[in-house]
Amino acid sequence: MRTDAPGESALLMLDVAAALANSGIDYAIVGAMAAAVHGVVRASLDADAVVSLQVREAVALKHTFDVAGLATDLRIGDPDDPIPALLAITDSYGNRVDLLIGLRGLEPGAFARVQHIAFLGESLRIIGREDFIAMKAFAGGPQDVADARLAIAFDRESLDLDLLRRLAERFGRDAAKTLDELLDSGD
Repeated sequence: MRTDAPGESALLMLDVAAALANSGIDYAIVGAMAAAVHGVVRASLDADAVVSLQVREAVALKHTFDVAGLATDLRIGDPDDPIPALLAITDSYGNRVDLLIGLRGLEPGAFARVQHIAFLGESLRIIGREDFIAMKAFAGGPQDVADARLAIAFDRESLDLDLLRRLAERFGRDAAKTLDELLDSGD
């Protein structure tokens, strides 16, 4: 493990990402780390990623991190929960990575659209900007909407608006409406 103090969740993410890659599991970093790549800088004490797994496969993944000496907590969502399960991984310093085991509405192609970002000599897979914005519109909270607004403003001209609208629609009517409002407010 690379961590040796609190406040190093990004380093723990490097170790988690390496384990995911070694297991052949697609992942995309979301949350504050992805926000920073997409022009939205904010603080966070943990790191987050969505993984392409079924809930039953998450049990084996949990075991992988248990064997590595990390504390894990696998929480299964309710049937109507947009996140089927969450695997929280914590080291002895309190650094934490949350792995979302799927996300209702996330297009499988999101894992092919990731951006590969160099971080301390390693490559991390960051959710693409259109997917990031659509996810934030779906989440819909005040911070999520603010993140989406800033990510749009970061480089609006480079956005694939057709893709973005299609992705938001996959998350449902409310996400599509929120996205439309964000796009209209920037014109």
